[in-house]
Amino acid sequence: MCAENGIEELVGRWRGARSVVVLTGAGLSTDSGIPDFRSPGGRWETYRPVTLQEFQASEASRRAYWRYKGETWEVIRAARPNPAHEALAALAQAGRVDLLVTQNVDGLHERSGFPVDRLVNVHGTDAEVACLRCGRREPRAVAQAAWESGVDVPACPCGAPWKPATISFGQSLVEEDLERAFRAAVDCDLFVAAGTSLVVGPINRMFDLAHGAGAFTAILTASDTPCDGLAQARSSERLSDVLPRIARGVLGEMH
Repeated sequence: MCAENGIEELVGRWRGARSVVVLTGAGLSTDSGIPDFRSPGGRWETYRPVTLQEFQASEASRRAYWRYKGETWEVIRAARPNPAHEALAALAQAGRVDLLVTQNVDGLHERSGFPVDRLVNVHGTDAEVACLRCGRREPRAVAQAAWESGVDVPACPCGAPWKPATISFGQSLVEEDLERAFRAAVDCDLFVAAGTSLVVGPINRMFDLAHGAGAFTAILTASDTPCDGLAQARSSERLSDVLPRIARGVLGEMH
């Protein structure tokens, strides 16, 4: 597939769209220095994720989970939003994105200035910790400081272990978030998947729902996806290049 197909039409569709929904994945944050853990050579080749059930049942699993999460937070904390994040934030601030659903847990959309009332972190966030016993939530720094001081498993004041507020394997997604995402996909007339391989369910259903409801669909990502044959616009160009160019075109700055 060519690197760019239908992008000019995507810009025109975006300009005239009644409702725009965007789904983002790990590829959006690679230019911020956050690795795509699913790619060859990524962290998932050497790290076996700890399930929620293992986290709850075993102190050793909790230590392993926090060792991994403590190290990866150092990377996330040092990262900054890249031009792709900033382009999406500019489009949203101009009223040209109705809902953005992200599979990422790095918080870079929030830090780019994307309006939080139009953002769904469907896999949770690493920027907070949650207590699975009492439900208390705190900024990540509360538990991270304890971990960095040598505490293997930081604990909530109630005595239960803190867990970064991401959705772990074996943990259910938030039903309200899924319903909001799927409803928006059905109702939109433009759906854009950016930096996602569209293989992680159930959120990848958004593409099929939007396409089935007649929306114009675009896929902007370097990897092949199972939906490539259905997309009306497709680009494998770097997102930090193509999304700012699209944003300039949509906002009337392309000459």
